[in-house]
Amino acid sequence: MAARQQPVEILRLHLCDGDRYRGRPLHEAIVDKCREMRIAGATVLRGLEGYGETGDLHGHHLTGHGDPLVIVVVDTPEQIAALAPVVESMMNTGVIARSSAEAIRVEKADPSRLRTRSPV
Repeated sequence: MAARQQPVEILRLHLCDGDRYRGRPLHEAIVDKCREMRIAGATVLRGLEGYGETGDLHGHHLTGHGDPLVIVVVDTPEQIAALAPVVESMMNTGVIARSSAEAIRVEKADPSRLRTRSPV
């Protein structure tokens, strides 16, 4: 099957693994919200070290907690536009970066074996 290309938007949410939302880890709550809103995909990446506008270093080896996290979300511009204000309301601190991209979807597996089909 040939690769398909289409315009998408990428939402990158920069936060800390100690951040909470209604008593649970913020990154888990955001991924759950993405699934609830039927967003095409979200991945949580743990950083080794980082800093933000305060200049304070974050990293497990420095304090024993506070690893930087980045949640990468990819979907259509319309879905990202709907999601952005929702996740912003869930965050107390952090950075949200939004950018346009071209997605190249490669499917070599039998599509009937995939659990769900995403729009991207």
